[in-house]
Amino acid sequence: MRIAILVVEDEPAIRELLRVHLEDAGFEVRDAADAERARERLAEGLPALMLLDWMLPGRSGLAFAKELRADPRTRDLPIIMVTARGEEADRVAGLEAWVDDYVTKPFSPRELKARIKAVLRRRAPETGDEPLATGALVLDPATRRVTVGGREVALGPTEFRLLRFLLARPERVHTRAQLLDRVWTDRLDIDERTVDVHIRRLRSALEPFGAATMIETVRGSGYRLAPPR
Repeated sequence: MRIAILVVEDEPAIRELLRVHLEDAGFEVRDAADAERARERLAEGLPALMLLDWMLPGRSGLAFAKELRADPRTRDLPIIMVTARGEEADRVAGLEAWVDDYVTKPFSPRELKARIKAVLRRRAPETGDEPLATGALVLDPATRRVTVGGREVALGPTEFRLLRFLLARPERVHTRAQLLDRVWTDRLDIDERTVDVHIRRLRSALEPFGAATMIETVRGSGYRLAPPR
């Protein structure tokens, strides 16, 4: 499953340029020409990261970034501002809107891809290729293998993505809605109880290895992955 990036840019030529370079780097690209269309795209499912132009028609990218940070659902969405405004005051304004990075036009596609990967490593560790581990439970994204104490666990693709997300954020509680956003990405017509079904399947797969209890239910909140007790 490719990592999704939402490009919010009103200039068709720049939008297409970004699409070509990002797809060449292996990303899935979604796009929007303004903040309203971007909102619709976000309602369909959260991407791993957003590239956001400052000078958008209607509502500026800066104002949109502030709105996203005020919304619990999109508060943690990684955002890189892409703009022709390179003055120090503009950079400060962008960073004060809590964007994760700031790239000025014209930009080097190579540098942009490096910045995207750096932000994803910091803000979305489940998108990287480094092994994730808690106790004896190890998930290797590069080989798509999950082991407990060296013994391999057979998981379906959805259970693999679910465990990968939980392992990247041990001890943190995630609601069903958050898991739908970040694991399924396209949440249209998917009921939140779908999460419960796949949590049960994940626990069943880990049960023979004594690791099922690491997937904890937090009553009234959601689920978390905890180290072995």
